[in-house]
Amino acid sequence: MKFPGQRKHKHFFPIEARNPLLSELLPQNKPVSGHICGIDQVMVDIEAHVPDDFLARHGLSKGHSMVLEPARAQAIYDELLANRLIVSEFAGGTIGNTLHNYSVLADDRSVLFGVMNEQIRVGTSAYRYLCNTSSRVDLNYLQPVTGSIGQCITLISADGERSFAINKGMMDRLAPAYLDKAQIQSASALVITAYLMRCDADEPMKDTALQAVTWAREAGVPVVLTMGTKFIVEDRRAWWQRFIRDYVTVVAMNEDEALALTGIDEPLRACEQVLEWTDLVLCTAGPLGLYLAGHVDEVHKRESGRELLPGAIPEFNRYEYSRPMRRGDCRQPRKIYTHIAPYMGGPERIKNTNGAGDGALAALLHDMAANGYHRQNVPGSTKHQAPHLTYSSLSQVSKYANRVSYEVLVQHSPRLSRGLPEREDSLEEAYWDR
Repeated sequence: MKFPGQRKHKHFFPIEARNPLLSELLPQNKPVSGHICGIDQVMVDIEAHVPDDFLARHGLSKGHSMVLEPARAQAIYDELLANRLIVSEFAGGTIGNTLHNYSVLADDRSVLFGVMNEQIRVGTSAYRYLCNTSSRVDLNYLQPVTGSIGQCITLISADGERSFAINKGMMDRLAPAYLDKAQIQSASALVITAYLMRCDADEPMKDTALQAVTWAREAGVPVVLTMGTKFIVEDRRAWWQRFIRDYVTVVAMNEDEALALTGIDEPLRACEQVLEWTDLVLCTAGPLGLYLAGHVDEVHKRESGRELLPGAIPEFNRYEYSRPMRRGDCRQPRKIYTHIAPYMGGPERIKNTNGAGDGALAALLHDMAANGYHRQNVPGSTKHQAPHLTYSSLSQVSKYANRVSYEVLVQHSPRLSRGLPEREDSLEEAYWDR
């Protein structure tokens, strides 16, 4: 596993570089590798620029996400193809993107549960999906199906508004029998999305997701939930609040989803509310940057060395140098927060907002997995005197997530083609402090 982020560190990581004399004395002490698991609606993302009358002609609601029957979706795709309106077509799915980016960043294994065409032809959506997925993502547990994987068609109007037309295909047909309990219960995290709960009554995806989170909870594996879109949340706010309280360790959302979930339109206050139900929160806030919020035991809190920030919670970043913990592991839990503005002020030109949040979440998952990896291999390290959720401080994780998110914004694909550069002239060494 690669080290998460870039900075000097006094704690021994990666552990493969340990003292060669110790390796000779303890030859059996080889690094124990870990992995993360995720469940996704396997699909490809298609992006196209369209005039406003295109949406009206096809009965699409501007700015909304609509699930279409296959024939209607095919008609939209055919017109886009015929008029050369398609800008890009990439492997997608919020969890697929996150696992791919995690494996690229960490150079480590992840396991994807979903469906895949039993027969694959060159040029089809299934073929494009496989071609654009990291070889470090284990696809051996995919359920073979007769039919197509999903298609998410993003239609961008002249004013920049995005509308989504979704062809479900067989993406919600993943059955519980195709989950692997051992893989889930030995993982560093299980990642799911709110989209999994939006399926028809005869489709098994919801039951599959509930089975997976139940197994993860039994084994103490962190369950990470990314919220999808505000439209999924706002009609079932109370249900989602209960689900998060009962099953979820980490919530990833944007400011619109935070409003839908909590009824609070200020991102920091929304994070504070979500911490009543879960242990760690990642909230992306567009041009404002991103927030991280969590808990730490009073005895393990660490004060920030940065300027204390004003906001809805005065001096909210006072303890941002702390490493977050589960609230249940704290004798005297304290809520902690950090904020970071967009990396380098944000890109001069944003090529793609799809996947920026998935990139930030992948960075957080990398840090969580690195913590488990280090704990397994160097259990006596002072890093593990308390059961922290991450290897790094809240502040440090936000910098890493912010940097990865930027990398996605400046490319068309929601998936990274490479990890972060080893050295960056644009970054002072102090950026990675703490």
